Formats: sequence, C-alpha cells, structure tokens
Amino acid sequence: MSITRHRQILAFLADGDERSVSFLAEQLDTSEITIRRDLNTLAEQGKLIRTHGGAMRNELPFIPFVQKASIQTQAKRQIGQRAASLVEENDVLFLDCGSTVLAMAQHLKTFRNLKIITNSLPLIWELREAPHLSINLIGGELDLNRQAVHGSVALEHVARYHATKAFVGVDGISLKNGLTARSETEASFTNALLTHAKERFLLADSEKFENDSYLKFAPLTAIHHIITNAGLDQKLIQQYQEAGCHWIEA
Repeated sequence: MSITRHRQILAFLADGDERSVSFLAEQLDTSEITIRRDLNTLAEQGKLIRTHGGAMRNELPFIPFVQKASIQTQAKRQIGQRAASLVEENDVLFLDCGSTVLAMAQHLKTFRNLKIITNSLPLIWELREAPHLSINLIGGELDLNRQAVHGSVALEHVARYHATKAFVGVDGISLKNGLTARSETEASFTNALLTHAKERFLLADSEKFENDSYLKFAPLTAIHHIITNAGLDQKLIQQYQEAGCHWIEA
C-alpha cells in the first residue's frame, strides 16, 4: 500500500513544482501524518527534497513542457485569461517561461500592437501565427527541462530593455519569505524581469501560497499585483494586501 502511495506522490511531483502536505493528503485521501512519513521516507531514499510544508522532486527527468502545463489546468486558464485582460495596446511585456504565464498567450493574439520579450519556447510557438505581435526571443543557454533560455547572456539581454509590464511565476510565495525558487538560475532570471519592468504581476495558483521553495530571492514588495484563482482564506488574502500586494482574483 505504501509503495503505491509513494508512486502516486512522485507522480504529483513529476512536473517539478512543489506540492504541500495538505494537497497530497487531500489528493490521496489519507492523513497529513501519513504523507509526512511518506515524504521523509522518500527523502531518505533521495527521490525528493523536503521543503517547508511539502516536497519537490530531486533529480528531474526530462518532462515535455506540455505535460507541466496540463497540471492545475483550469486554474491556469482562469489566471492567464485574467492576466491578459490587464494588457493594453502598445505595451512592452516581459513574459517568463512559467506554464501559468503561457496560459496568457492565446488571449494576446488579438492585440494589434504589442512587443513581447520572453525566454519561453512554448510561448513563442503559441504566438507564431500572430503577425501583429513583435516577438523578442531572449538569447542564452537552452534549458530542456524548462523549455526556456537562461544563463548570463539571457540576463544581459533582459537588461537592455524596459517593459511596461512583467508577468512572472514563482515556485513559492509566503508572507514570511516572499518569493522563492528552486534554483539560482530561475531566481536570477525572474529578478531581472522584475527589475526592468515598470509594473510587475505575479501569476500563481492558490497551491503556491505559504509554500516556500528553498531559495529566497525577492521580498513581496518586488511584486505590485498578485493574480490567482479563488479558494484562499480571506484572512490570508487580507494579510497579503496589508503587505502591499494588490490582489486580483481570476
């Protein structure tokens, strides 16, 4: 029984995102105590990394980006559509390689005059037949797991531009630790987008809140607006608003 549950836990972590103990317990219809014990066992076996409140996969195999984008699909669609509604003609957009940001893409095709700067290959592919959009693909090293471009050259590329709006995702966000990431590569790139944008939007499904990844890289004040789906406790939402984040519910 535990072996089957362990396989199911690893399947939920297969996209590379962090999952909370409460989320796994609900999905597997078992207690949080059992999940914590399972996570500790799998961590000892080197199959995952324990995080504050949950876990994430350790050494990830190559996973097509489309598989990652298929997780939490409804929430991502809602968030992506709401984010796109905040875009205006003549905007210059920084769009990162997150699957929730990718959900914006189909809603940007009707714009007549946008400049889009991105490191996301799936996003470029999604917008390939939108002739009225100006697409700027960031240069650098290809990251197959993320289907995106990263590295020092990518950071230099971003620094040459100034966007009116940046739309980014994170691996975790909390009142205590702000924005967190799984790697220095992703953290430095997200920081670059935020630094060179006038208005900054975070796109995150409700599962990301109060679930920290291991690397703290920016305070909550680095973000102007949070766009997420319904379901979070109103008291928690109020705390984020009091911390200076404009809350936008999809």
